[in-house]
Amino acid sequence: MLSLADIELLFARHGASQYSGEPVTQLEHALQTAHLAEQSGADDALVTACLLHDLGHLLNDQGETPSLRGIDDTHQYFALPFLRGLFPDAVLDAIKLHVDAKRFLCQSNATYYARLSDDSKRSLALQGGVFSAEQAAGFLALNGAHDAVLLRQWDDLAKQAELSTPSLAHFLDRASRCMLAPAAGA
Repeated sequence: MLSLADIELLFARHGASQYSGEPVTQLEHALQTAHLAEQSGADDALVTACLLHDLGHLLNDQGETPSLRGIDDTHQYFALPFLRGLFPDAVLDAIKLHVDAKRFLCQSNATYYARLSDDSKRSLALQGGVFSAEQAAGFLALNGAHDAVLLRQWDDLAKQAELSTPSLAHFLDRASRCMLAPAAGA
């Protein structure tokens, strides 16, 4: 299980990496996504999920723009074992489902696909493509699906070069407020 200090160190070591095919770094993308959630009045758990939704990219570096090489890095799942025990399901579920939220939005919103970046379109194909109506209904029934859809919409907008946001420390402070209490005797 990671600590907040470990997460801070991951961003210090890998946050300057380019965010696959976008004009922002991994850290800028994370901060922008969390900032958009915060501006929308999201609670600490959803803001934290927004900050950490792509942490799997930092933990499992597949190099620059893996989708160009036909790689789905399954980043939405990779970070979960490292975060389980640190954060509640409200954080973990939104992270786990944010890729499927893209698949859902492509099915439920006729104009959504056209607004995706080139890399998001490539990764969509690798991630299973657009949901069928039945898959979309099943997705909506999952715990955390609504928050994952919100996260995904902010994720899509969080690719603006040189956008000013609060610091990583600001968002880690919010993350500390939704952490699970340590087990007795731990």
